[in-house]
Amino acid sequence: MHDIGVDPYGANIMLPKALNFLILLKSVNNIAANILKQEMLSFGGDAAIARGALTGKVKRTDVLIIGSCAQLNSLKYKLKRQPFGLRKISEELETGIRNYYKNNFILSLKKCSLNLSGKTHIMGIINLTPDSFSQDGLYRKGGVEYIDLALKKAKKMALDGADIIDLGGQSSRPGAKSISVKEELLRVVPAVKLLAKKINLPISVDTSKPEVAKAALDNGAQIINDVAGLRDKRMIKIAAKYKAAVVIMHMLGKPVNMQRIVSYQSLIDDIAVYLKNAIDAAHSSGIKPDKIIIDPGIGFGKNPAHNLQIINRLADFKVLGKPILIGPSRKSFIADVLEDNLENRITGTLASCVIAAQNGANIVRVHDVKEVSRSLKMAGAIKNADK
Repeated sequence: MHDIGVDPYGANIMLPKALNFLILLKSVNNIAANILKQEMLSFGGDAAIARGALTGKVKRTDVLIIGSCAQLNSLKYKLKRQPFGLRKISEELETGIRNYYKNNFILSLKKCSLNLSGKTHIMGIINLTPDSFSQDGLYRKGGVEYIDLALKKAKKMALDGADIIDLGGQSSRPGAKSISVKEELLRVVPAVKLLAKKINLPISVDTSKPEVAKAALDNGAQIINDVAGLRDKRMIKIAAKYKAAVVIMHMLGKPVNMQRIVSYQSLIDDIAVYLKNAIDAAHSSGIKPDKIIIDPGIGFGKNPAHNLQIINRLADFKVLGKPILIGPSRKSFIADVLEDNLENRITGTLASCVIAAQNGANIVRVHDVKEVSRSLKMAGAIKNADK
C-alpha cells in the first residue's frame, strides 16, 4: 500500500481486511454458536459448528471462526451487547487477537532488561551434570575444575552471540532420575556465583527444586527456568519474592516417566490450556506479567511428530501474550527425522531454530550458540530484505 501511494489513513482502514484468522473456540453452548455463525455470515465471514448444534441435538459445540481482522472487529462490538456468554467471548477474542500481534516484549530482570522485540535471543546451555543426553555435561563428582570449564564455556558463548546463560545441575533427559537437593546445590551454586561475577549476561538456573532456585537467586541468577512449569507453589513464592523472571514449561509427568504414556486430546490446545493456567497462577501469586516466559516443552512428554507440530504451529501460542522460548537443540526428534546420530544433530537444530524464529520464538535455548546465532542472522536478513 505504501509503495503504490495509498493514503496512510486509507491504509489503516484497509489493512485489517487483509489479515485473516482461523480461531477455534472450545465448547460453546449451541445458542451462542448459532448466533456466532449468523453474525459472521452477516459480515461476510463464517463460523463452522457441529451439525448437531444447528439442529439442536447437541447442547455444546466447538466453533471455528473464519474471517478477517476487520470482520472480527465488527463481531466483537456486536457480541458485547448480547447474552448467552457472548460478551465474554468478545473479550477473549479481543485479548487473543491483540496478543497474537504483540511483539514489544521487554523482559524485566533484577539487574537489567532484555528487549525481546527486535531479534530472536539465544539462551546458551551449560550442563553441570555427568549424564547429559547431549554428552556435554561438565560435572564430575569430587572435581572442582568443572566450574572453570563452565566459565570458559560461558565466555565463549557470550562472544558467539548468547544473550542468556542457562545453568542446570539436574539432567532432564527422558528417564533421568532426580538427584537430591544437596547434590544439585553442590553442582549449581558455585558455578552461578562465579559466572554472575565474571559474565555480563543474565544467568538462568534450570531447576524444578525451590531450594536450588532460591540459592541460585541469592548468588546472582536472575531467571528460573522450571521444567515442571511452576507446579510447586513454593517455586512461585520464591520467584515473586525475589522478583525473578520465570520460564514456565509444559511437561507431562516427570523426566523419569514423561515418555511412558504420551497422549493428548488435542496437542496444541492441551499445551496452551496448561500454560494459561500456570500463567494465571503466577499472576495471582505476585509474579509480574513482564517477568513470564512460556515454553511448550519440546521433547518433554512428546513424540517426534508432536515436536514437529509444535514448531510448525508455534505462532498459536502467541495468543497467550507472553514471549515464547523453545528448546529443540540436539534432541532425539532430529535424529528420528534425519536418521542420523547425535554428532550430526546440529543441522537439524539450525533448521528447527530458524523455523521457530519465523513462527514467533523470542528465545531459542541451544548448545551450539555460534552456529545458531549465524543462522538466525542470515534468516533475519532474508526476512527483512524488503525493509
